[in-house]
Amino acid sequence: MFHKILIANRGEIACRVAATARRMGIRTVAVFSDADAHAQHVQACDEAVHIGGASPRDSYLRADRILAAALATGAQAVHPGYGFLSENDNFAQACVDAGIAFIGPPPSAIAAMGSKSAAKALMERAGVPLVPGYHGERQEADFLRAQAEAIGFPVLIKASAGGGGKGMRIVQRSEDFTAALASCQREAEASFGCAQVLVERYLQRPRHIEVQVFADTLGQTLHLFERDCSVQRRHQKVLEEAPAPGMTPALRAQMGAAAVAAARSVGYVGAGTVEFICEAQGDTVGRFYFMEMNTRLQVEHPVTEAITGLDLVEWQLRVAAGEPLPLAQDQIPLRGHAIEARICAENPAQGFLPSTGTLRTLRTPQASRFTPGAVRLDSGVAAGDAISPHYDAMIAKLIVHGDTREAALARLDEALSALHITGLQHNVAFLRRLARTDAFAHAQLDTALIAREHEALFGAPQAHAQQQHLRDALLGATLRWWLDAAPSAAAASADPWSCRDGWALHGHSQRVLQWRWPQPGGDQTVTVQVQQARDGSLRLLWGDASVTVQGLQRPERHRLLGQVNGQPWSAHVDRSEASDASNASNAFDVFTSAGHTTLHWLDPLAAPSTQQAGNGQVTAPMPGKVIAVLVAAGDAVKAGQALLITEAMKMEHSLTAPRDGTVAELLCGVGDQVAEGVELLRLE
Repeated sequence: MFHKILIANRGEIACRVAATARRMGIRTVAVFSDADAHAQHVQACDEAVHIGGASPRDSYLRADRILAAALATGAQAVHPGYGFLSENDNFAQACVDAGIAFIGPPPSAIAAMGSKSAAKALMERAGVPLVPGYHGERQEADFLRAQAEAIGFPVLIKASAGGGGKGMRIVQRSEDFTAALASCQREAEASFGCAQVLVERYLQRPRHIEVQVFADTLGQTLHLFERDCSVQRRHQKVLEEAPAPGMTPALRAQMGAAAVAAARSVGYVGAGTVEFICEAQGDTVGRFYFMEMNTRLQVEHPVTEAITGLDLVEWQLRVAAGEPLPLAQDQIPLRGHAIEARICAENPAQGFLPSTGTLRTLRTPQASRFTPGAVRLDSGVAAGDAISPHYDAMIAKLIVHGDTREAALARLDEALSALHITGLQHNVAFLRRLARTDAFAHAQLDTALIAREHEALFGAPQAHAQQQHLRDALLGATLRWWLDAAPSAAAASADPWSCRDGWALHGHSQRVLQWRWPQPGGDQTVTVQVQQARDGSLRLLWGDASVTVQGLQRPERHRLLGQVNGQPWSAHVDRSEASDASNASNAFDVFTSAGHTTLHWLDPLAAPSTQQAGNGQVTAPMPGKVIAVLVAAGDAVKAGQALLITEAMKMEHSLTAPRDGTVAELLCGVGDQVAEGVELLRLE
């Protein structure tokens, strides 16, 4: 077995490989770009080598630098992960030439499967079923159109090289073919450096099912069952599960045998995936056809690990070291059902536009809440890390396992509700809605499921659900604000006039808060009255609603517990520590079992300083004392930047810049007592 390997990748897959290597006693070397100097995968490995700039072409795609790092650190093998150089036969060959084991298939197998057209020709000779179509070398537009007409419309034009939905078009009519072909060829050339395409019959309700294969150097090849990857957006996978719903034992055996035949036909070694496209027949799987082979470990490999109880990375390492496969085909178990959800930084409502930013909060499901092995989260980031524009937008992979598909679905919903993310746009709420659709719940799967369920996924929620979300959000945000505003026990004992015990000469102690609730059709403002009784209970009133809160507790900084109208209630509430032009410091993110809602507290003391953007004046919101001046005359400042801190009513108030500018004049100093409305600072 190897004593040291280099992981030629980043993010969650690099962390995943490092974890198995550590368990096996194998030392690991990370490589990192300028953008990843402090990344989680660097911390997960025993050594790390800098290989270049933030752009992949300057770092993770630099085979020469990666090989130099492997040689310099004494690594005996390179694990390529997925993406980047994982399916580059030239890189695999360079590793072999340098005397370093490539933890993957032989370069010849990668090359054989690198072209979809060549691979399909090879599969045809091996007797693997193919979708009717043209996979040859001729690329003249008139010839390809004639082939499409012979196949019958609709057809699918697909780039011969590459994947990820690029260079792919569905053509419904003959008259649209030529324009669609030209578009595909341009995109294929730009994305993969090869304009060659193939043309196939387009299946009306296609299911995307893939089979995990493994082969060792001693001639044994087997499969580890199938995964259903039909739920996709923009031809990219969203939810994956194993085994495939509606798969009969007989069809599983046929598909597994076809996948093994495909692997053997190219002399495959290591982990690979043979992908099939199938005709959906209700909730069952119909005929299947070879689509392509991925000559690497797949993103969704954890669902196979969940149903077999095996570690596929360990198998990769053992096979690459020359060991035989640990089990025979009839020894591989198939237990229960597993589902994987890809947690991505993206905005589903805006066409799944990728999002960037810093993860202010990344709170993961606690393992103690679930049966051991039932929930797994693979991630390469932590709270405080940035999702940059340089790399994939995936934050994590959430994998759940249950005895049945129904049990796995229930566990997925619970685990997604316990995954809390703030700081950027993400798809957690979308995934919960998707998993709850009737189509997915009843395994009515095909690649058009998301488009077909558009109204359920993107339509306006029902009024009752909206009000429930608002109620939970107002409770969580208001109670968090209340607890934050309360003085410490030490301060209360030293100054009884500051004690928040609800005492009043007559009536109730009362505060009024205003909240802004961002909505697609326009923000809403809600006013909440908070009344505290002498027994310490709170009454919250807004609109026609009234709730009573008793036994309010805060066992952790972000966690609140209590009784609301006599019923148990809990929430996690994150209050942003940032301060910017959008007043993010007053953003309250409320997480309950129903979902995540963001509210913004409208601080009445902060409002005047932000309403002077037109003339650049910063004025005192109320009588008080200047306790800090954070800028000097001549300083350039940004909108939202803190300029001054005043103290009033025993509370500090940060006055921020209403817009970008330069400090023209300071009109106050530390210690000055100022009246309400007095100008304190002027911006040019």
